[in-house]
Order: sequence, then C-alpha cells, then structure tokens
Amino acid sequence: MTQPHKKPAWGGRFSDVPSDELLAFGASLPIDRRMWRQDIAGSIAHAKMLARQGIITDHEADAIADGLRSVAADIESGNFKWALEDEDVHMAIERALTERIGTDGARLHTGRSRNDQVATDTRLYMKERTRDVGRAINALRLELIELAQQHGDVILPGYTHMQKAQPISLAHYYLAYAQMFARDFQRVIAAHKAADVSPLGSAALAGTGYPLDREYTAHRLGFSKVSINALDSVSDRDFLLDALHAATTCQIHLSRLCEEIILWTTEEFGFLKLSDRYSTGSSIMPQKKNADFAELIRGKTGRVVGDLNALLVTMKGLPLAYNKDMQEDKEPVFDAMDTVEACLRVMTGMVASLTVDEQRMRAASTQGYMAATDLADYLVEKCHLPFRQAHEIVGSIVLACERQGRSLQDLSIDELQGFFAGFGRDVEAALRIDKIVEARSTVGGTAPRAIAVQLQRTKQAYNNDEQEIALL
Repeated sequence: MTQPHKKPAWGGRFSDVPSDELLAFGASLPIDRRMWRQDIAGSIAHAKMLARQGIITDHEADAIADGLRSVAADIESGNFKWALEDEDVHMAIERALTERIGTDGARLHTGRSRNDQVATDTRLYMKERTRDVGRAINALRLELIELAQQHGDVILPGYTHMQKAQPISLAHYYLAYAQMFARDFQRVIAAHKAADVSPLGSAALAGTGYPLDREYTAHRLGFSKVSINALDSVSDRDFLLDALHAATTCQIHLSRLCEEIILWTTEEFGFLKLSDRYSTGSSIMPQKKNADFAELIRGKTGRVVGDLNALLVTMKGLPLAYNKDMQEDKEPVFDAMDTVEACLRVMTGMVASLTVDEQRMRAASTQGYMAATDLADYLVEKCHLPFRQAHEIVGSIVLACERQGRSLQDLSIDELQGFFAGFGRDVEAALRIDKIVEARSTVGGTAPRAIAVQLQRTKQAYNNDEQEIALL
C-alpha cells in the first residue's frame, strides 16, 4: 500500500501515518463536504472573534476571511480540489486556506477543536435543512387544505380494519392528513430549535484558556444562544436524533397516504385516478398503469426508519466526549432529510393531480351497511332503548340482510318493524347517507358545519406556521 505524500495536520507526534486504504476508510469528506458553506461561515466568525479579543491581529483576521471567501468561490465554481487525505471538509478548507495565505491561515484554529467545529457546522446545516423540510411540509398541507375546500360535498366510505365503517366527506379525509402533517411541521421546527445552540468555543471538551467571546460568534452565526457545558456540547447529537424522529414520523405519514392512494387507484376501488405524470407502465403488459411513485415513497420509508435506528444504535453506548463513532452521524441524517424532502415534493404534486371519481365513492358509501350505527342511534333517541339493546337489534337486521343479499335501504318499514315495533316512518332519514354525514356535527366531525370549523382552524394553524418559519 502506498503512503500519502504528506502527513495530516495532526501528524506531528506520529512516525508513520495510515495508508491510503485506511485514510479512505476513515475519511468523512465524501459525506460532510456538503457542509462547506457552514464551515467557512463558522471559520470567518471565529477569526473575527479572535481579532476582536486581541488573540490575533485585525490584519490576520482579514487575511483569513479573504482567503476563506476565495476558497468558497472556488468550491462554488467547481474549481476546488477535494483531497481524501484531508479526511474531512474542515481540514480540506483549512489546508487550502493555509496554502493560499500562509502562516496567517495556520492561526485560524486557535482556541477551537474539530470537535466544536464539526458540531457547529452540523448545527448550522441542520437549521437550514429543517427549514427546507418544514417548507416542503407546508406546501403539502396547503394542497390538502385546498383539496378539502374543493371536495366538501363528496361522500365516500370511511374504514376501520379496512372494512367499511361509516360514510365521511372527502374533505374530512384530506383534513385528517392535514392534521398529521401539521404535527410533523411542529416536530421539524422543534428539531430546528434544538439545533439552534452554538457549541463554538467549547474546543475539544473542556473549553479553552483563550479569552473567547462565545456570544459574539453565536450572534454572528445566527444562533439564538450558546451551549452551557463544553463536555456536553461536543458530545451532543440529540438535535440530530430529534430531526431524524421528525423525518421518520413524517415519512410514515407519507407512506400511509401512499398506501391509500395505491389501493384507491386500483380497479377494485376506483375512487381515484392517477395522473399519467405520476404513473408508469409495464414493459410487457400494455394495459398497466402503475402507482410506482407512491410505491417508491412507501418503500423509502424503510430507509428513513433505518436512518433513525442507525444513529440511535451508534449513540447508545458512547462515553463522553467525542468518539470517532460520531462521524457516522451525518450520513443517516443527510439521507433522511434528503429523502423526506423529495418525497414531500413528489406527494404534493401527486395529490394535486389526482382525479376523484365522486360517483364511485358515493356508490360505495351505500354498501357495507354503513347506516347501521345511525339505525341503532335512532332506536336510542326515538325509542329510548339502551344502546347495547339497540346494537343487538340492528345487528340482527344486518345479519338478515346479508343472508338475503339486500342493503339496509332496501328494507320497508314493515320489515323493520318485524325486528322491532318501535321503528317509525321517520327511520328513512336515518338510512340516508347524506343525513348520516350531516348528523356527525360534533367538533372534529364530518358534517359540513363541522368541516367548516375544521377548515378555519386548519387554515389558521397553517398561516401561523408559515409566519413562524419565515422568522427562522
């Protein structure tokens, strides 16, 4: 195995260095190089603070800042040479800086460690990515709200145990998912706030003897506060676990929605039709129109759940403070945030382009004896029966209908009275699907007036969350 041509920055006490193969194994550069903007911003803030505190001169700080901006320009333009022997983005940028400005560049690392440097970069990066994911969630929320407004009078079966249960409005269905994603937004914002703490100045684990102004660098980098304990600061990855938990829960919600889209676009259900843009065909069966993108979102849920598990297991037994194991924190987090954001964007376009078959939904709502609960409620309200007795009577009616291949709506008053004499002619209203939906008017119900309240509250929550993310 060949050796690299020069020792790494930490090579002073070593008589030998790892081989190229080992350097490749240990390097995080292929993963963490995406944080170059955060690394340069943190280094400029640190250099300015060092000068402000009289630790380096203003001239040296200006040279460092100018050099880092030059490095940034080269990275932005694609002219920067990333070398695996630098190990990570931090050393790659410091190496390039020192090559450009000489000794002044070597002064940059005064009063800090890669431990607090990487924690700072990662927190800055996660503040940005949680904002991105939060905006993507809100775009989907808005689409669901608009769909609910469009389909308030569409009735479809509601299911429990994948069996027809009670009729609901399509607006009620869309608003259920709007609530899920509203909670996802709050979890992502909580992860953003967890990341909004500056560890810069904690150094390796114990702080430093240099008179650093941590509040200055925190303010300059846009952090709302500084960390309290240096040992915890460089060891803490809770904020990444928070982000992974938020991403995982959101991805699970996306997967649940995909499952229903996949089912509802089958010929057997026929409730929805996918846009051709969000479908694919078969290489052998010309008639096929597959919900591949919904299936992919559902499938990608496994990797996001795995990302959360990966970091949980990595962190579970680590002693304080920094350990090389923690280099494994970024890949699952980056993957999860990238995946959930992409899935959110695909889902937003997919649900917006769905075609609703209102007649098929309504027809399905007359099947499955979904008026049974309302028939029992009728006996409770009109005949003052205990609900359990009413439940038993209606159960016997359903059983008889099943044996005869009839629906509840097929029964005459005389036939109903054969099961219980207290049925009157007004029972017909209890069997009408529209009336059943209208009756569910409690807060959170599916009745039009309850939906109107839900819509108003859901819109207000969305507007509040839009204002909150705009301020981050």
